[in-house]
Amino acid sequence: MSRIGKLPINIPAGVTIKVSDSNLVEVKGPLGTLTQQVDPDITLKVEDGQLTLSRPTEQQRHRALHGLYRSLVQNMVTGVSTGYEIKQELVGVGYKATADGQVLEMNLGYSHPIIMQLPPEVKVEAVTERRSNPIITLRSIDKQLIGQVASKIRSLRKPEPYKGKGIKFVGEVLRRKSGKTAGS
Repeated sequence: MSRIGKLPINIPAGVTIKVSDSNLVEVKGPLGTLTQQVDPDITLKVEDGQLTLSRPTEQQRHRALHGLYRSLVQNMVTGVSTGYEIKQELVGVGYKATADGQVLEMNLGYSHPIIMQLPPEVKVEAVTERRSNPIITLRSIDKQLIGQVASKIRSLRKPEPYKGKGIKFVGEVLRRKSGKTAGS
């Protein structure tokens, strides 16, 4: 039995889960609504404030889908109840970020500013305080979407290993290399 798949999903107060006949799961909460199509082989049951997923056989495919869909539904429940937040830090001289609605404008040491249009499900906030690096904060109820947007922002200027310049997640520890003067 899948160790992840067999765990029941606790449904917090204010969150409702509706499962249609075609295995379309709809999760509504105080922050919004998310839907996910679940494989027809996986059965879902809502009882006593918990959602349980079960699979028909012990085939490798069914075992993999069991854990996958349990994790996806758990992420949906967490998203609509508390939401997700990712903070990224811009490390480098002259690196700036400004947010205006769904448009994020960044100066990352290139000859031009980078302007990025974000999806409407992701809220962005850029804070620049004196004597500290600019911080971009992303908030969303969709874990996959917010991770994808954060990854795209990071790919614009990945942290380099010598000085650590680039876009990194807050709290991320980078492996640093010593320069060529350290060898002599």
